[in-house]
Amino acid sequence: MNAKALLIDGAKKMNIQLDDVQASTLLQYLELIIKWNKTYNLSAIRNIEAGVKKHLLDSLSVTPYIQQTPLLDVGAGAGLPGIVISIMFPELSVSVLDSVGKKCRFMQFAKTQLGLKNLTVVNQRVENYQPEQCFGQITSRAFAEVEKTLGLTKHLLCDNGHYLLMKGDHFTKEILDNFTLKAHQVSVPYVSDQRYFLEIQPN
Repeated sequence: MNAKALLIDGAKKMNIQLDDVQASTLLQYLELIIKWNKTYNLSAIRNIEAGVKKHLLDSLSVTPYIQQTPLLDVGAGAGLPGIVISIMFPELSVSVLDSVGKKCRFMQFAKTQLGLKNLTVVNQRVENYQPEQCFGQITSRAFAEVEKTLGLTKHLLCDNGHYLLMKGDHFTKEILDNFTLKAHQVSVPYVSDQRYFLEIQPN
């Protein structure tokens, strides 16, 4: 199965319909990651097939939970899941934040190459970031423990906002005070690890 067929088929297994433009743009983005990887070491994944499974499908699995309110991806790295979300929702305002300059340079390059007008790249430490507007949803994929993420980002969340944190099964050990947590178990095709989304709202 070629990369595009793998991507479209995997998305379909999660009830996500990709059109041809979305699939092509996602693969173009993955190719940029792999190309830049040779110099910048953005990700441990070095080939397209593994990238489709571990990066694109894993990031796409959050999309059914996305709402139409400004979104911040914290510790975005190469832009996962933020850039994937911005490709899937061109009308949604998406900000991707990372403190590492080379990762932000890559995300800025990807934004330009892919024509992502809805994407803002922020090169700052999250605790120092003071945007003009709050965010209705904050996501992260591999940033920090849940409690630490909430502590560092609470000044960025709108009053009625919520978190969508992508985690493995170890999150169950974390105890949260003053938050309502709803865990969604997600099955990502071709990925054997257990995956969860934690939907978290301040009480």
